[in-house]
Amino acid sequence: MKMLQKAYGESCLSRARIFDWYKSFKDGRTSLENLPHDRRPATSINEENVGKVKKIVLENRRVTEREIASELNISNGSAHSIIHDVLGMRRVSARLVPKLLNFLQKEERKTVAKEMLTMSDTDIQHIITGDETRVYEYDVETAQQSSEWRLPNEPKPKKPRQSRSKIKVMLTVFFDSQGVVHSEFLPEGQSVNAEYYLSVLKRLRENIRLKRKDLWDNKSWFLHHDNAPAHTSRLVRDYLTKNNVNIVPQASYSPDMAPCDFFLFPKLKLPLRGKHFQSIEVIKENSKKELKAIPKAAYQKCYEDWKKRWHMCIASNGDYFEGDKINIEE
Repeated sequence: MKMLQKAYGESCLSRARIFDWYKSFKDGRTSLENLPHDRRPATSINEENVGKVKKIVLENRRVTEREIASELNISNGSAHSIIHDVLGMRRVSARLVPKLLNFLQKEERKTVAKEMLTMSDTDIQHIITGDETRVYEYDVETAQQSSEWRLPNEPKPKKPRQSRSKIKVMLTVFFDSQGVVHSEFLPEGQSVNAEYYLSVLKRLRENIRLKRKDLWDNKSWFLHHDNAPAHTSRLVRDYLTKNNVNIVPQASYSPDMAPCDFFLFPKLKLPLRGKHFQSIEVIKENSKKELKAIPKAAYQKCYEDWKKRWHMCIASNGDYFEGDKINIEE
């Protein structure tokens, strides 16, 4: 028995259970499957209790199965079966969102989504979108990154509590369905104001002329950026109007419909998390490396997903939709 426990650990059967199996096989049993036997009828799972459980849950979405079982004088197992098997409900955690949207903000999101969907597939592919993001000297690992394979009897891995470093750089990136069009780092001591962003747009236009010659010659490209003060300043708006730059709208408080936020920046930063970089230059070098490593197919898929997100926004009546099961084919 000790040898079995040493070899199989927690998976080993108890001494009593081994004797039970030995006796069963000695008496002629040949199967390892559970033998059919009469079960006690589940008298608690009936229409009356199902109705009561449904009423309790709808009145208090945070009620526990134990509290339901106690209130209705039924077993915890019956309460669990009614909630999960009969009502088809599951307990989920609240999802963090940028803010609680009011009616007007939801309407704006729907309006923008509908307007974007009126564009042709060709025009959508010609949108150049961009934004700024901070890249840190050290950013903490995700829970998935820090997970490890362990045996049942091994202790869980431990790591000290850490936070982002104060050393960081600001990266600006513009891209389209083909890949990165322009990227640059904010100079030390500079802030992202209207004057700086205007200079970025000038360098972006030059890169479009060099890298996207067809779009430049046909003047068929569109600019997409968010509503940050530097992006919507009068100085920037006058410049874009003067140069006949076509702007596509972005709803306020809507990172779920901004490709930089739902695609590029998370994909860029994930391989950098959990790593320490010795200097600003090393941060920049590794950021450029990860940016170049993103394949063209990923940008194309991003634009396909972007279009699906407009449909999902409309289907969810303008509310945040990530994590929800929405069938946009209906």
